[in-house]
Amino acid sequence: MSENKHSFLDVVRDFGRKTAYTDVQEITLDNILKVMAIGVSVMNTNRPAIRYLYNYYKGDQPARYREKIVRPEINNRVIENHSLEVVRFKTSQTFGEPIQYTCKRKDADEKINAEIDLLNDYVDDANAQARNIELGIWQSSVGTAYKAIQHNNEWKLGLEHVPFNIYIPSPLNTTIVYSSTNGKPMLSIQCLKDINGKQYFMCYSSTMYFRVQNGKVTESGISRFGGIPIIEYPNNSEKLSDIEICVTMFDTINNMQSNRMDGIEQFVQAFMKFKNCEIDESTFLQMVQLGAISVKDVGAGLQSDVELMTAELNQSESQVAKDDVYHNMLIVEGMPDRQQNTGGDTGQAVYLRNGWDFAEQRAKIDEPFVIESEKRAVQIILNIIAKTTKDVSVTVRDFDVKITRNSTDNMLVKAQALDYLIKNKIHPLIALITCGLFSDPQKVYEMSLPYMEQLYMTEAEVQAEINKAQALLNNTPNEGVE
Repeated sequence: MSENKHSFLDVVRDFGRKTAYTDVQEITLDNILKVMAIGVSVMNTNRPAIRYLYNYYKGDQPARYREKIVRPEINNRVIENHSLEVVRFKTSQTFGEPIQYTCKRKDADEKINAEIDLLNDYVDDANAQARNIELGIWQSSVGTAYKAIQHNNEWKLGLEHVPFNIYIPSPLNTTIVYSSTNGKPMLSIQCLKDINGKQYFMCYSSTMYFRVQNGKVTESGISRFGGIPIIEYPNNSEKLSDIEICVTMFDTINNMQSNRMDGIEQFVQAFMKFKNCEIDESTFLQMVQLGAISVKDVGAGLQSDVELMTAELNQSESQVAKDDVYHNMLIVEGMPDRQQNTGGDTGQAVYLRNGWDFAEQRAKIDEPFVIESEKRAVQIILNIIAKTTKDVSVTVRDFDVKITRNSTDNMLVKAQALDYLIKNKIHPLIALITCGLFSDPQKVYEMSLPYMEQLYMTEAEVQAEINKAQALLNNTPNEGVE
């Protein structure tokens, strides 16, 4: 029986996913089983909520199992899967455009910029964009997600294969144990099955790996990754799912729409009331086929009558109530509304009125958690590259992780702001960063510098050009007119 037959509050008592902590300073063969037990306990605690929310996102919602006591034969089960709408919107906000690594060093030379470009190419060749979308769906729907960086066994020097793979493990069977003293990840735990279907756990610390089966360490050794190769991407600081914060609203909308369909069907299939007359089954069926009926008064002043018992649901009032629930759901989720333009609005006014600016601000407060996790993932990638191709020597301190949403939105205003800042003697790099037109302002600045130097000369250069022109004029002999 599906857990989603019941409401989320009946299945899970706590909101947000729990985090496992340990006070050990180093993972060793002596304490691995104790630390792993803490992580597995938390993983088992989180599993019912994760399974419920992910199935809910896919459409398995309580309205599918609704029952009616009165007229149970009319029982419409309508699913308006707004949870999918929310998850896809949130995922597209963060991962709709490829994550870029941009140089942040002011003294960067061409070599550093070239290596960062090569790193972006490596990640792109590893299909990071597709994996990140997969990660974003897990992250938004269940509150957390994981990314695993693996060695590519097919890689050989000189071939086109990248030396690493990116894999998104299921949060149902994955967890990270963190240090209770400094919050750093200490151990990753992944529940797997071997070729015979027997369960085992694969664990990684920053320096070692452990295979645990039947409560015993069956294999251990030095990790080749130079860190923990599984990285957690929490949706926010509380690991709250974007579904669970509005799950009761989603259920309410489903029930309202189902009841509205029931109301319409019950109106069409209304009962017939026979007053002071008797109709047997065969006569009634004949009446249904012909669409007409004839009855006689039974006498003694008793008048016979036949009528439909109808009570039509007020659809307009129901729509107002439904729209109110939906509108409040959008506010809680931090999503824009799809209001129609009444005319006379500028693009910026629509942007503000319909909640796009609010959605942008909400995305910005969750963005640092993605950036922090992405830096840890890139560090593992750099460690693998350092042992294989050895053609990227930059560190995570040399570049920023840039999450691009919509650089063309309100483009005219941004371009005007850029022009205004440069004309008022603001440093071009600061102007490029401030206007928000480009995902990699540093690279745009470096590529544009030769052209900008020609367009915008310093006052000394302008004066030098004036003096040069004046000198040419003074040295030119006057020519008489014949």
